[in-house]
Amino acid sequence: MSSNHSSITHHTRGSSSGRQGTQGAAARSAHYDAILRQIGSILKASSIPLIVGHTKPALALQRDSGNGHGNWNGGGGGDGNHASSSHSPQLLHTLGQADKEPVVLTLASFAVTKLAYVRLTKKFRENYMSKTGIDVRFRLTFAGSGVQARAVIDGLPADVLALALPLDVERVSRAGLIRADWRSLFPNNSVVCETTVALVVRKGNPKNITGWQDLIRPGVEVVLANPKTAGVARWIFLALWGSQVKKGDAAAETYVRQVFDNVVVQPRDAREASDVFYKQRVGDVLLTYENEVILTNEVYGDKALPYVIPTENVRIECPIAVVDKVVEGRGPRVRQASDEFIEYLFTAEAQREFGKLGFRVNPKVSRAAAEAQVGLPPSKLWNVDKVFGSWDKAQAKFFDAGQILDKIQEAVGKRRVEQRRVAVAKKE
Repeated sequence: MSSNHSSITHHTRGSSSGRQGTQGAAARSAHYDAILRQIGSILKASSIPLIVGHTKPALALQRDSGNGHGNWNGGGGGDGNHASSSHSPQLLHTLGQADKEPVVLTLASFAVTKLAYVRLTKKFRENYMSKTGIDVRFRLTFAGSGVQARAVIDGLPADVLALALPLDVERVSRAGLIRADWRSLFPNNSVVCETTVALVVRKGNPKNITGWQDLIRPGVEVVLANPKTAGVARWIFLALWGSQVKKGDAAAETYVRQVFDNVVVQPRDAREASDVFYKQRVGDVLLTYENEVILTNEVYGDKALPYVIPTENVRIECPIAVVDKVVEGRGPRVRQASDEFIEYLFTAEAQREFGKLGFRVNPKVSRAAAEAQVGLPPSKLWNVDKVFGSWDKAQAKFFDAGQILDKIQEAVGKRRVEQRRVAVAKKE
């Protein structure tokens, strides 16, 4: 799998009077009370929220047990002592419209997908409203893939989780929040978007970086996100190793250690790494997602930077899943909206949107969208599962505590300490 060939791209209230009126009101109250109890039982059994709309349309109907009568009230317009006839038409109408109340979904994803999901949630909202009459609103949260996985495990109530690593979703699944067969529930093993590794260089490519082997040359300063916090950095680590894997593990480890010897800064995630390289102008080469380079170059316009796509490269597969434990506690409308949102993301329309933002569309997901995508440098992409057996095996071999990544980082750290000691001694 080793190769140094690459492509470079430049880029209310009721009342009654008298005994008869009082009896009538009491009868009506008992009548509506019985109706509401029956409707409430049906809706509760169906997990449908019981909603009323008096002065506050979104208030949940509550049983008032503090007035001695045990009547129903909406908490904001009556005196709480009875349900008058003036309430009934509005109440029954609102109950009939309960299933049209907005659904709010929380989507947690990794940093560089922000623009994609801002656009795609808007498109889905329009489509779903047109089809069902239900407004689906989104709360979006973005951070490093590993950070998001830990946040969901620790209680972030995300309904949908879209991360950079299949293993990060698997961690959430093993915590009991996502069903074990999550990969089989959507197309392409639930991989919703793909990309690969890019090497971003300075204008004019002064260090003449054309592929993997150039990263270990003396004097080449590398910017790479921290593999402990960023999914992109783990993909890159495996890409580096994979570029040498045919030479054997010893040669691959030596090569990766030499690359890390040249790393000058390790930001928390891909977006922060781009800021360090583009804004702060640190380093000679930035290793990141291809789609992140394309988007960043669009933002920087005439200050866009050229980038290299090594010919043999890793296929970066970004999965998505419903967080079942969260969704199941919120009722069938949330489940339906969550499922349909993810299904929408695999449509040609959504895949075209991913493609516009620099993700590589897999023909297995949408041949039409893949064929419409132009401008990406050719590259032979390989899969982690095929080269390393599985993400679990890759994690155990490289990223678990005390394994190869830690050993490389420790060796590099010791070497730098010694280099500083020698430099100080020379000055003295």
